[in-house]
Amino acid sequence: MIRRHFFLVVALVAIVLMLIVGGAKLAFGAKEKQGPGAGGGGRATPVSQLVVGQRPFTDRIEVLGVAKGRQSVTITSNTAELITAVHFSDGQVVSLGQVLVELKADQENAGIAEAKANLAQAERNYQRWKTLADKGIAPRATAEQYLASLETARAVVNSAQAQKLDRVIRAPFSGRVGISDIAPGALISPGTAIVSLDDVSVIRVDFSIPDRYLTTLRVGLPITAKPDALPGETFQGRIAQIDTRIDPATRAIKARAEFPNSDSRLKPGMLVKVAIDQGVRQSVAVPEAAVQFEGTQASVFLIAKGPKGQVARRTNVATGLDQGGYVEILSGLKVGDKIIADGLNRVQDGAPVGGGQGKPGNGGERKAR
Repeated sequence: MIRRHFFLVVALVAIVLMLIVGGAKLAFGAKEKQGPGAGGGGRATPVSQLVVGQRPFTDRIEVLGVAKGRQSVTITSNTAELITAVHFSDGQVVSLGQVLVELKADQENAGIAEAKANLAQAERNYQRWKTLADKGIAPRATAEQYLASLETARAVVNSAQAQKLDRVIRAPFSGRVGISDIAPGALISPGTAIVSLDDVSVIRVDFSIPDRYLTTLRVGLPITAKPDALPGETFQGRIAQIDTRIDPATRAIKARAEFPNSDSRLKPGMLVKVAIDQGVRQSVAVPEAAVQFEGTQASVFLIAKGPKGQVARRTNVATGLDQGGYVEILSGLKVGDKIIADGLNRVQDGAPVGGGQGKPGNGGERKAR
């Protein structure tokens, strides 16, 4: 019985000692956490600092347009007939008046031959009666009737030859043909597309711009184009025409820009972003990574002096353009201020911060919003 009680006492003592040791560890850990800098100071978060500077920003108007050739047409026939010859290949450059397609013209050739025979007979008749009239043997009126018949025969020949011209389809201007499925022996009807033809030596882009920019537009103004299909490429052109009317529904005016295209990089139908630069100004700027947006409100972490060193202070700012990885700051910061350049998700308002000083913020250019 005594041995049983002895073991119970020993077990109870062991449990009490374990509780005492555990409590001591918890108390010691809490004390460590409440050491120097706790409750508002704490260990400083290392951050990348940046001195706010200025950089150039370009005021820019940007709109979308669709590229098209200086001249573009779909070649068709105005008659139903069989194709006898095709004189072009897909993608070929053709010149003005070059024969593209020939249609069957047996009936037209026969008509021309008949009309020429009638013309020759009319000429002989007229010459014979004119000679007789000049000698006074035949009436002058009869010679004049044969002259009228001669003129009619000539008109019939011209008409027959014009009908044959409808059987020869020529290029209306110089350019490059597209892809065609037309081949000799095919029967086409009026309006059937034979091949597309585009003059792409100059590309035109029509676009609409709000009327508030009307004073900015003028013929000859430089303009740039950036096609979606050619990322990173920029083409230089000029404004060629400005419409005479403003659309009363949209309050926008239509303009046309032209871009040289000697290397045929621009293709008709491309979606193109055109931009007109209005001027360059120097403004306070910070990197995009230094700005946080919550809805429409932007803010940065300004590095300020605290009781025991540097702390981060969230500061609301008004932003303007963003260009080249930098954001224009209209208000809320000034040149020389120190801000946190990146890693904003690791920083809280009022938290102590530390780290090296960055270079003044300056840099290149980006698109206007």
